[in-house]
Amino acid sequence: MEIDVYTLHAFAKEKHGGNPAGVVLHADVMTEKEMQKVAHMIGFSKTAFVQKSSQADYKLRFFTPNSEVDVCGHATIATFHLMLSQNVIRCGTYTLETGAGILEVNIQEDGNVFLAQALPQFYEEVDKQEIANSLGTGMGDFVEDLPVQVVSTGLRDILVPLKSIDALHQVHPDFDRIAHVSREYDALGYHVFTLETKSKAIAQCRNFAPLVDIPEESATGTSTGALSCYLHKYGKFTDKQWHDLTFEQGYTMQRPSEIKARLCIDASKQIRKVEVGGMAVNTGLRKVKLSRFNGQ
Repeated sequence: MEIDVYTLHAFAKEKHGGNPAGVVLHADVMTEKEMQKVAHMIGFSKTAFVQKSSQADYKLRFFTPNSEVDVCGHATIATFHLMLSQNVIRCGTYTLETGAGILEVNIQEDGNVFLAQALPQFYEEVDKQEIANSLGTGMGDFVEDLPVQVVSTGLRDILVPLKSIDALHQVHPDFDRIAHVSREYDALGYHVFTLETKSKAIAQCRNFAPLVDIPEESATGTSTGALSCYLHKYGKFTDKQWHDLTFEQGYTMQRPSEIKARLCIDASKQIRKVEVGGMAVNTGLRKVKLSRFNGQ
């Protein structure tokens, strides 16, 4: 059996930026083992598999090279950009079945794809010294009035606030320690950020998820949603910014990425909707051969 795997860069700020994702458009006949094998062979941080759904317009399953995850922002952006470019769908709003529930995807006329995420859940705070030990940073590098905290808009992430771009770029991650701390807090990984930027972006970020075999990722949609809600909770942007937030990532990897987010806030300042989005670029097609000998 030969599988067509489309390759795209989601959230690309320029041609060589963004986060690579694989997309398989017709995956209904594939077994879980086959999807996992394809994801392993492609080797991207995530590969998405499109299936029919009885509950939504589409179903997506997401695999890292070694395991399945409930939801993935950048692979969703890549998938819907691909379907739009192939005239499978038009601009508009669609429902999506994922392991994190039924989510809404909105495709705008300008080509930006936005994924609605779950409402935020704020969990325990994490000792900054423990984080410093795993990142090779000093205690003086942390923002004093912001906690290191586990936050989720679908996936649990440890959000780590640093004071400066220099501190962010000089991180020396100890992946074994990061994996240990992530496991301890039932989190996917660390989303490390600074509010010091040299552009219109509200923050520049780095994401480490060695627990799921992703040492560093160049653009992370789900973590961006969690970070947007965290910054709202702690009063780090104005009312006018809620609907148009921009985040940078991937600069230390030479894969500059731009991730957009927008929050819907009610009169009592409560978050009612979280969306993360951006553009994607088609980069190619790979054909993967699978054997079904003995049903495998």
